[in-house]
Parts: sequence; structure tokens; C-alpha cells
Amino acid sequence: MRVASAIEKKLADEFKPLRLEIIDESARHAGHAGARPEGESHFSVEIVSEAFAGKSRVERQQMAYAALAQELTDDVHALSLKTLTPEEDAGT
Repeated sequence: MRVASAIEKKLADEFKPLRLEIIDESARHAGHAGARPEGESHFSVEIVSEAFAGKSRVERQQMAYAALAQELTDDVHALSLKTLTPEEDAGT
């Protein structure tokens, strides 16, 4: 899982998350635009980090998109993000 590994490494390095879940949802999108036969084109990410404290949802997503700019340009067709602070994660 080359793309998933790159996503994991970049998000871990950038945000030092307390929790990071990456789910490859590519199989659910087979035959859709942007889907590749080898997969790793559609991902769902949930990340919990102190780095998101005081940031709006849009700012948090912009931070994650910036960290994954290369993957979003080259490999990833769709990315669903859930970005939480530790306090928000404890309340969910």
C-alpha cells in the first residue's frame, strides 16, 4: 500500500497524532471517475491532534491537504477527512 503508507507517514510527521486511521475505500469506487485498477485512489482519514486546537474545520482540512499536496496531485482522487482535537475525540 504505497499511497496509504505515504499518507500515514506525512500526516504522522506533520501532526504527531494521538490517533490516525486511514481507510482505503477505493474498492467501493471501482469503475467511477478517478478510480484506478490497482486501487489506492479513494481514502477516508480520521486524525486526532493537538495541532488542530483553535482551528476551524476548514483550516484543519487545509492543513491536511497541504501536508498531502503531492499525493492529492498524483495519486489520490478523493479524500474524506475527519480532523479532531483530543478533547473533541474524547467527547465523540
